[in-house]
Amino acid sequence: MTRWRKALLAASVGSVAALGLVALHNAPAAAAPANLVVNYNCKPAPGTTRSIVKYGDVKLETRLTFATDLYKGEPLNFTWKLDQIGVNRFLSPGYYEAGGTVHVVGKVELASSWFGTVKPQGEATQAQALRPESVLSLPETLSDPAHMHETGTISVTPSDIEVDFLPPDGAALVNDGNDNDNPSDLQIQYGGAWTSLDDRPSSENHEHNDLHATSQSGASAELKFVGTGVQYIGPKDKDAGPVDIYLDGEKVATVNPSRDESDDPVNSDLDGGFVIWESPVPLKYGEHTIKIVNASAKEAWLDAFRVITDSSRVPTGYHKAICTLISDPVSIEVTVKERTTQPPTSNPPSSTPPPTSGGPTTPGPTTNGPSTPPPTTNHPGPGHPNPHYTWPTGRHVAVAPPATSTTTTTATPTKTGATATKYVKAQVAKTPQGGVDTGEAPESPANAPYGLMAAGSVMLIGSAGSGLLLRRRKAAHAGGVK
Repeated sequence: MTRWRKALLAASVGSVAALGLVALHNAPAAAAPANLVVNYNCKPAPGTTRSIVKYGDVKLETRLTFATDLYKGEPLNFTWKLDQIGVNRFLSPGYYEAGGTVHVVGKVELASSWFGTVKPQGEATQAQALRPESVLSLPETLSDPAHMHETGTISVTPSDIEVDFLPPDGAALVNDGNDNDNPSDLQIQYGGAWTSLDDRPSSENHEHNDLHATSQSGASAELKFVGTGVQYIGPKDKDAGPVDIYLDGEKVATVNPSRDESDDPVNSDLDGGFVIWESPVPLKYGEHTIKIVNASAKEAWLDAFRVITDSSRVPTGYHKAICTLISDPVSIEVTVKERTTQPPTSNPPSSTPPPTSGGPTTPGPTTNGPSTPPPTTNHPGPGHPNPHYTWPTGRHVAVAPPATSTTTTTATPTKTGATATKYVKAQVAKTPQGGVDTGEAPESPANAPYGLMAAGSVMLIGSAGSGLLLRRRKAAHAGGVK
């Protein structure tokens, strides 16, 4: 029994080793993507007076990732992550409500097999209201998938990055309070004798329940702002005097808060929250100055200015910054190859049409089946791809056509009872291992591979017996025990 066990063990080890070699041979390999760390220095774009780079150059550390080994038709997808480093940041150029957008466009130069520029881009919406010192957030990543339609070698080199700010539609309130309401040098500038009236009753409807007052003729209040319009907010009062309005250094109106829209005298005391004056036409987007001047020795009040922005009138590039490489550019080669084999498709059409009820195939037994062959219809088989699937599209994305739907002809049962079914013998009795499924019927238990299993067992026992026989003959020649 010991010799038999050794022979069987040797045969089993040999079989397992052979299987292990096959598994290792089929293991796929994958190409590693390129990961570039590129640093940039950002300055105001030439000609801008309100760039988002305000106090000093902004430093960026970026990480650009893309595949270096592609097949023809696959996307060269760039993923570009950005981080502001150092002490300076991109800052809001003015007062804005929430919803402003930072738009970033990177440039990647392609050379060698063909020339061109890919522009990964991204946007970040500012969730909070902005003031001139608010730090702007950047998009987490830039991306731009470009499909490669030709084989060859491409040299990929990162280039400049452009960062711009697009303000939201709407209005931002600039109150006439302290520095908490007006941080930075864009706060309201008061000239002459003004008194700050704080903690006013809420029933008076003043913004932040405060306002400034003066009875000095010639006293002024001025605000520089960036936008397309502005409003002067204050109270109506029976004792108010006329106020002159200046816009960008020119007198444009005189208003009197002691009168209503019909020029009738009002009978109210510090009834706040009124738009005393508004710029009548949209201004060109940019920096402007509004100034109010008390035109008499009567009382004049200022509650707030409201800055209006119409983003449709904002020119692209007004707040732009240009970021350039700090070090020499680095180039990485990308190889685009022809695909030598096509990926397998599910349920390909069979080489010959399946038989119908009028063919030479002899039908199998039926249970309560119809006396005539059932009609045939065309429909996708199990696992067939959805022919109505809509393939995604996107920017710079070449849309691949969907897999062609293949319709096969199969026998459809005609119901004449609860279990009316007609069986048709399969076109191919057996499918070789690794072959294409042609829609054959399952093999009956009579054709199960028991014979093959028995033959394998005989071969295995025969191998063990042969080894034992060789040991006995060797011992006989040596004079050993038979």
